[in-house]
Amino acid sequence: MKALVKYAAGEGNVGIRDVVEPVCGDNNVKVEIAFCGVCGTDIHVLHDTFRNFPPVTLGHEFAGTVVEVGKNVQGVKIGERIAGLGATAVTCGQCRHCRSGYFIFCSNRRGMGHGVNGAFARYVLLRPDQLYRIPENFTLEEASMSEPFAAAVQAVTEVANVTAGDTVLVSGPGPIGLLCLKLLVSQGIKTIVVGAPGDDERLEAAKRFGATSVVNLANQKLQDAISEYTNGEGVDVAFECAGVSGSVRGCLESLRPMGQHIQVAICGQEIQFPIDRIFYKQLTMSGSVCYTSNTWDRMMKIYASGEISLKEMISVKLPISDWQTAFNLCTTKKALKVLMYPE
Repeated sequence: MKALVKYAAGEGNVGIRDVVEPVCGDNNVKVEIAFCGVCGTDIHVLHDTFRNFPPVTLGHEFAGTVVEVGKNVQGVKIGERIAGLGATAVTCGQCRHCRSGYFIFCSNRRGMGHGVNGAFARYVLLRPDQLYRIPENFTLEEASMSEPFAAAVQAVTEVANVTAGDTVLVSGPGPIGLLCLKLLVSQGIKTIVVGAPGDDERLEAAKRFGATSVVNLANQKLQDAISEYTNGEGVDVAFECAGVSGSVRGCLESLRPMGQHIQVAICGQEIQFPIDRIFYKQLTMSGSVCYTSNTWDRMMKIYASGEISLKEMISVKLPISDWQTAFNLCTTKKALKVLMYPE
């Protein structure tokens, strides 16, 4: 079968390759991929700035249909539509992080798409515990965004303390920032979205998705806008979703005294920021990395409620052979979410 493979270490070394179709074992479930989303992590693997283990098939944001069930697997049926939790492809299962559900901190963990073979291919093998059944009201396209949406669900509903009447800042209108926005809007939270020069299309999307206000740093100073929107008080909670030092600084400066800063994005390098802001404002800073299995359970309930649609997040659907176009659309901010499908 055709797959998008990181075939050697180093910059680049990614391309379409013929790989062996996986054989379903007694304890596995074989899934035919419908769609797999392009993530910033995939682009980091391309440039070798995220740890990977070549040769490895890329892709970890996926949904598909069960086509084969191992003889020892109970409770899974052929034809079921699922989203896959790829981050638990390899864990020790014994450390305190695995036992508490915070598998993301397991020192032995490897995820699909960089640590083991991922979903930019026709088929993948999963364990039954990695399957999450999609509600009937949800499409496979939407469900392929489950992995990034789970990260947003954890940040907004589990890590942050957001309550009715709060005013919130989302800094960075990329896919994660917009998914956070959708959750906040569904809860009736007034949300301001800020973007950098070049984010025009994404800020327009934020308006469509229900942002109270948007700030384009190309023509407006963030602090002037925050002062105007909050009567000089500052926002209650800031979600940093851009992963750049200026965005971190902007969030800290925008918060009211005793506000909350939630770091959702990876900066990928050491940055400078005004740490005394934390002291003088008595701020709370928290990180939100990925999700737990409980987060995925919560997400499926959100899907089933019908209160959130992810369809309008999808900009483009392309075959995996057109991966360079797909990656370029993401890198140049010319799309919201790009999905690829197997050939």
